[in-house]
Amino acid sequence: MNNLLKVKYLLVVCIILSLTLPGCGLFGTKGEKSAPELASEGMDDFKSGRYRKSIESFEKLKDWYPFSKYAILAELKIADAHYCLKEYEEAIFAYEEFENLHPNNEAIPYVIYRIGLCYFEQISTPDRDQTSANKAKATFNRLIKQFPQNRYTIKGKESIKRCDKSLAEAVFGIGLHYYKNKHYKGALARFKEVISSYPDVGIHQRALQYIAMCEVSLKENKELTDK
Repeated sequence: MNNLLKVKYLLVVCIILSLTLPGCGLFGTKGEKSAPELASEGMDDFKSGRYRKSIESFEKLKDWYPFSKYAILAELKIADAHYCLKEYEEAIFAYEEFENLHPNNEAIPYVIYRIGLCYFEQISTPDRDQTSANKAKATFNRLIKQFPQNRYTIKGKESIKRCDKSLAEAVFGIGLHYYKNKHYKGALARFKEVISSYPDVGIHQRALQYIAMCEVSLKENKELTDK
Protein backbone atom coordinates (compact mmCIF):
# COMPACT_ATOMS: atom_id res chain seq x y z
CA MET A 1 0.00 0.00 0.00
CA ASN A 2 2.85 2.36 0.88
CA ASN A 3 4.48 1.73 -2.48
CA LEU A 4 1.21 2.48 -4.27
CA LEU A 5 0.86 5.77 -2.40
CA LYS A 6 4.42 6.70 -3.32
CA VAL A 7 3.71 6.04 -7.01
CA LYS A 8 0.55 8.15 -6.88
CA TYR A 9 2.43 10.93 -5.12
CA LEU A 10 5.17 10.93 -7.75
CA LEU A 11 2.58 11.05 -10.56
CA VAL A 12 0.87 14.04 -8.97
CA VAL A 13 4.22 15.83 -8.58
CA CYS A 14 5.11 15.16 -12.23
CA ILE A 15 1.76 16.48 -13.46
CA ILE A 16 2.10 19.63 -11.37
CA LEU A 17 5.62 20.20 -12.69
CA SER A 18 4.46 19.65 -16.26
CA LEU A 19 1.88 22.42 -15.84
CA THR A 20 4.09 24.92 -14.03
CA LEU A 21 7.53 24.50 -15.62
CA PRO A 22 7.66 25.39 -19.33
CA GLY A 23 9.06 22.67 -21.51
CA CYS A 24 9.39 20.03 -18.80
CA GLY A 25 6.02 18.34 -19.13
CA LEU A 26 4.82 14.86 -19.67
CA PHE A 27 2.71 16.18 -22.51
CA GLY A 28 5.57 17.49 -24.68
CA THR A 29 5.67 21.26 -24.97
CA LYS A 30 8.87 22.84 -26.21
CA GLY A 31 10.82 19.69 -25.39
CA GLU A 32 9.56 18.14 -28.62
CA LYS A 33 12.15 20.08 -30.65
CA SER A 34 15.46 21.65 -29.74
CA ALA A 35 16.59 25.13 -30.77
CA PRO A 36 18.87 23.79 -33.56
CA GLU A 37 16.00 21.62 -34.87
CA LEU A 38 13.61 24.58 -34.98
CA ALA A 39 16.26 26.74 -36.64
CA SER A 40 16.92 24.06 -39.26
CA GLU A 41 13.20 23.56 -39.86
CA GLY A 42 12.63 27.28 -40.22
CA MET A 43 15.50 27.68 -42.67
CA ASP A 44 14.35 24.73 -44.76
CA ASP A 45 10.86 26.18 -45.03
CA PHE A 46 12.25 29.63 -45.80
CA LYS A 47 14.50 28.35 -48.58
CA SER A 48 11.60 26.38 -50.05
CA GLY A 49 9.35 29.44 -50.09
CA ARG A 50 7.12 28.24 -47.25
CA TYR A 51 7.46 31.56 -45.51
CA ARG A 52 4.41 31.25 -43.28
CA LYS A 53 5.63 27.92 -41.91
CA SER A 54 9.11 29.30 -41.43
CA ILE A 55 7.67 32.15 -39.33
CA GLU A 56 5.90 29.60 -37.14
CA SER A 57 9.14 27.70 -36.48
CA PHE A 58 11.12 30.85 -35.79
CA GLU A 59 8.44 32.24 -33.48
CA LYS A 60 8.56 29.01 -31.47
CA LEU A 61 12.34 29.25 -31.34
CA LYS A 62 12.13 32.82 -30.01
CA ASP A 63 9.49 31.95 -27.42
CA TRP A 64 10.96 28.66 -26.20
CA TYR A 65 14.67 29.47 -26.36
CA PRO A 66 15.00 33.29 -26.01
CA PHE A 67 18.61 33.03 -24.82
CA SER A 68 19.72 30.58 -27.48
CA LYS A 69 22.32 31.67 -30.02
CA TYR A 70 19.68 30.80 -32.65
CA ALA A 71 17.21 33.38 -31.31
CA ILE A 72 18.91 36.24 -33.17
CA LEU A 73 18.72 34.26 -36.41
CA ALA A 74 15.02 33.67 -35.76
CA GLU A 75 14.37 37.40 -35.24
CA LEU A 76 16.05 38.28 -38.52
CA LYS A 77 14.45 35.52 -40.59
CA ILE A 78 10.97 36.40 -39.31
CA ALA A 79 11.50 39.87 -40.77
CA ASP A 80 12.84 38.39 -44.03
CA ALA A 81 9.85 36.05 -44.30
CA HIS A 82 7.40 38.92 -43.89
CA TYR A 83 9.28 40.82 -46.58
CA CYS A 84 9.06 37.86 -48.96
CA LEU A 85 5.32 37.65 -48.25
CA LYS A 86 5.07 41.36 -49.17
CA GLU A 87 3.87 42.09 -45.65
CA TYR A 88 5.99 45.21 -45.55
CA GLU A 89 4.60 46.85 -42.42
CA GLU A 90 5.16 43.65 -40.42
CA ALA A 91 8.65 43.34 -41.91
CA ILE A 92 9.53 46.94 -41.00
CA PHE A 93 8.37 46.34 -37.43
CA ALA A 94 10.48 43.16 -37.17
CA TYR A 95 13.59 44.75 -38.70
CA GLU A 96 13.31 47.82 -36.47
CA GLU A 97 12.85 45.61 -33.42
CA PHE A 98 16.01 43.70 -34.40
CA GLU A 99 17.95 46.96 -34.79
CA ASN A 100 16.76 48.23 -31.40
CA LEU A 101 17.65 44.98 -29.64
CA HIS A 102 21.00 44.42 -31.39
CA PRO A 103 22.35 47.84 -32.47
CA ASN A 104 25.92 46.55 -32.80
CA ASN A 105 25.15 43.35 -34.66
CA GLU A 106 27.04 42.82 -37.91
CA ALA A 107 23.72 42.43 -39.75
CA ILE A 108 22.59 46.02 -39.04
CA PRO A 109 23.61 47.42 -42.49
CA TYR A 110 21.55 44.66 -44.09
CA VAL A 111 18.64 45.40 -41.74
CA ILE A 112 18.63 49.13 -42.55
CA TYR A 113 18.83 48.34 -46.27
CA ARG A 114 15.87 46.00 -45.95
CA ILE A 115 13.82 48.62 -44.10
CA GLY A 116 14.51 50.95 -47.01
CA LEU A 117 13.43 48.26 -49.46
CA CYS A 118 10.17 47.75 -47.58
CA TYR A 119 9.33 51.40 -48.14
CA PHE A 120 10.72 51.28 -51.67
CA GLU A 121 8.45 48.38 -52.64
CA GLN A 122 5.43 50.46 -51.60
CA ILE A 123 6.22 53.40 -53.90
CA SER A 124 3.19 54.07 -56.04
CA THR A 125 2.82 55.91 -59.35
CA PRO A 126 3.99 59.56 -59.51
CA ASP A 127 0.41 60.83 -59.35
CA ARG A 128 -0.09 59.22 -55.92
CA ASP A 129 1.20 60.03 -52.44
CA GLN A 130 5.02 59.86 -52.29
CA THR A 131 5.42 59.19 -48.56
CA SER A 132 6.94 55.77 -49.23
CA ALA A 133 9.49 57.23 -51.64
CA ASN A 134 10.51 59.86 -49.09
CA LYS A 135 10.83 57.27 -46.30
CA ALA A 136 12.80 54.92 -48.53
CA LYS A 137 15.19 57.70 -49.52
CA ALA A 138 15.64 58.79 -45.88
CA THR A 139 16.39 55.21 -44.83
CA PHE A 140 18.94 54.66 -47.60
CA ASN A 141 20.59 57.97 -46.71
CA ARG A 142 20.82 56.82 -43.09
CA LEU A 143 22.54 53.66 -44.31
CA ILE A 144 25.03 55.70 -46.33
CA LYS A 145 25.77 57.94 -43.36
CA GLN A 146 26.21 55.14 -40.83
CA PHE A 147 27.99 52.61 -43.05
CA PRO A 148 29.60 54.46 -45.98
CA GLN A 149 31.84 51.53 -46.97
CA ASN A 150 29.35 48.70 -46.63
CA ARG A 151 28.29 46.67 -49.67
CA TYR A 152 24.61 47.35 -48.94
CA THR A 153 25.35 51.07 -49.16
CA ILE A 154 26.12 50.66 -52.86
CA LYS A 155 22.72 49.06 -53.39
CA GLY A 156 21.12 51.81 -51.31
CA LYS A 157 22.63 54.51 -53.54
CA GLU A 158 21.18 52.82 -56.62
CA SER A 159 17.76 52.72 -55.01
CA ILE A 160 17.94 56.41 -54.08
CA LYS A 161 18.15 57.28 -57.79
CA ARG A 162 14.89 55.43 -58.40
CA CYS A 163 13.30 57.17 -55.41
CA ASP A 164 14.41 60.53 -56.80
CA LYS A 165 12.91 59.72 -60.18
CA SER A 166 9.54 58.96 -58.63
CA LEU A 167 9.68 62.13 -56.52
CA ALA A 168 10.77 64.25 -59.50
CA GLU A 169 7.98 62.91 -61.69
CA ALA A 170 5.48 63.67 -58.93
CA VAL A 171 6.67 67.29 -58.70
CA PHE A 172 6.72 67.57 -62.50
CA GLY A 173 3.16 66.23 -62.64
CA ILE A 174 1.97 68.91 -60.22
CA GLY A 175 3.71 71.53 -62.35
CA LEU A 176 2.03 70.20 -65.47
CA HIS A 177 -1.35 70.33 -63.77
CA TYR A 178 -0.78 73.98 -62.81
CA TYR A 179 0.43 74.81 -66.31
CA LYS A 180 -2.62 73.29 -67.99
CA ASN A 181 -4.84 75.30 -65.68
CA LYS A 182 -2.88 78.49 -66.46
CA HIS A 183 -1.43 78.86 -62.97
CA TYR A 184 1.94 79.71 -64.43
CA LYS A 185 3.66 80.93 -61.25
CA GLY A 186 2.86 77.74 -59.40
CA ALA A 187 3.89 75.66 -62.41
CA LEU A 188 7.16 77.57 -62.77
CA ALA A 189 8.04 76.95 -59.11
CA ARG A 190 7.48 73.19 -59.51
CA PHE A 191 9.53 72.91 -62.71
CA LYS A 192 12.38 74.82 -61.08
CA GLU A 193 12.19 72.46 -58.11
CA VAL A 194 12.71 69.54 -60.49
CA ILE A 195 15.85 71.21 -61.85
CA SER A 196 17.30 72.10 -58.44
CA SER A 197 16.37 69.00 -56.42
CA TYR A 198 16.41 66.21 -59.03
CA PRO A 199 18.85 67.18 -61.80
CA ASP A 200 19.92 63.71 -62.90
CA VAL A 201 16.80 61.57 -63.19
CA GLY A 202 15.97 61.94 -66.87
CA ILE A 203 13.37 64.73 -66.91
CA HIS A 204 15.73 67.71 -66.75
CA GLN A 205 15.16 68.73 -70.38
CA ARG A 206 11.36 68.53 -70.15
CA ALA A 207 11.43 70.70 -67.04
CA LEU A 208 13.61 73.29 -68.83
CA GLN A 209 11.17 73.39 -71.75
CA TYR A 210 8.23 74.04 -69.45
CA ILE A 211 10.18 76.67 -67.52
CA ALA A 212 10.67 78.56 -70.79
CA MET A 213 6.99 78.15 -71.69
CA CYS A 214 5.88 79.37 -68.24
CA GLU A 215 8.12 82.44 -68.50
CA VAL A 216 6.72 83.28 -71.93
CA SER A 217 3.13 82.91 -70.66
CA LEU A 218 3.84 85.04 -67.59
CA LYS A 219 5.42 87.74 -69.77
CA GLU A 220 2.44 87.74 -72.12
CA ASN A 221 0.01 87.98 -69.22
CA LYS A 222 1.97 90.91 -67.77
CA GLU A 223 1.93 92.73 -71.09
CA LEU A 224 -1.86 92.25 -71.35
CA THR A 225 -2.30 93.53 -67.80
CA ASP A 226 -0.11 96.60 -68.45
CA LYS A 227 -2.12 97.65 -71.49
